Amino acid sequence: MTREREPREDKTAALLRAALMSAPGERVSVEQLLEPLRRRAFGFLLLLLAIPNFLPVPIGIGGIMGVLVIALGLEMLIGLEHPWIPGFLRRRTMSREGLLRFLDRIEPMTRRLERICKPRLQRLTRRPFTFVSGAVMILVGILLALPIPFTNYVFGGLLIAFAFALVERDGALLMAVWATTAAIVVASATFSQALAGFFRDLF
Repeated sequence: MTREREPREDKTAALLRAALMSAPGERVSVEQLLEPLRRRAFGFLLLLLAIPNFLPVPIGIGGIMGVLVIALGLEMLIGLEHPWIPGFLRRRTMSREGLLRFLDRIEPMTRRLERICKPRLQRLTRRPFTFVSGAVMILVGILLALPIPFTNYVFGGLLIAFAFALVERDGALLMAVWATTAAIVVASATFSQALAGFFRDLF
């Protein structure tokens, strides 16, 4: 008697594309986009917050996105099962074509992530370890909000890896994101101290 295989779930990018194509109209609200993805909405919302880091947007947008990432991290920190999104953000609409172009643009990165991602160490993606993910997400949001030049792609890439780890329930990738964030925090603190010492000596 052959053992019946479990149905294979679509990968992150495919799920997001399907959600985009299922929403009516040329513009898609955040609520419409996340509704079919509710079970893994934290990861998909984090992916949406990564988008402005790869687009030509006004200076200072990193601060806004950083605050939103911090808010999302706080929700994970207190143990919410699904992200709470204020009404004005739920109703915020985005261009379907723009989002599809973004997915095309980051496809090389998403393909690599999808090749290495798989459900493993899944306990790390659930409570009580969501406390750690929430704290790390807050650190990423703080770094993103700081006016550190030439770091948009770095933090944007980190957010995408974080999002994939949550959506794919990949605890191994999640640990890698935690470790990378800790290393960036240490490096940023060391650089800031060195820079402050340089200017102090200079003047």
